Amino acid sequence: MLTVADIQRAFAELPLPASTLVIQPPDGLTLVNFATNFYTTSTSTISTTVSLLGQEVTLEATPATFHWYFGDGESTSTRKPGAPYPDLTITHHYQRKGDYLPSLTTTYTGRYKIADGPWHTIPGTVTIDGTTQPLRAIEAQPKLVGY
Repeated sequence: MLTVADIQRAFAELPLPASTLVIQPPDGLTLVNFATNFYTTSTSTISTTVSLLGQEVTLEATPATFHWYFGDGESTSTRKPGAPYPDLTITHHYQRKGDYLPSLTTTYTGRYKIADGPWHTIPGTVTIDGTTQPLRAIEAQPKLVGY
């Protein structure tokens, strides 16, 4: 007989993708004391059907919490995926110039249905760590320019 524990195990074993971390300004360069913007475009629910003990089970995984690690010891968690400029919803100000390795970890919640039955929540979550991205914070240098 199929149990919730069987479904939890199948959910935990899904090959869920790491979320894509987008940093603005782009090209791995930001300024000290500047609102560096972070967001992800990985917000879609992932659905798959598996066979468990001879029964067809549809599993859905939805990104629920985003854990932002800024690479300087600071971090924050949100339910929102952030947004591209000009909607600065997840930002960080680097206090010192240097090289940093920010990353994004995503926690998924799930639900399931057996055959054409009703949807049920899967107890627990699955967390997928993202890879780090190189980011350099520099200080702005004022320059006089001719007209």
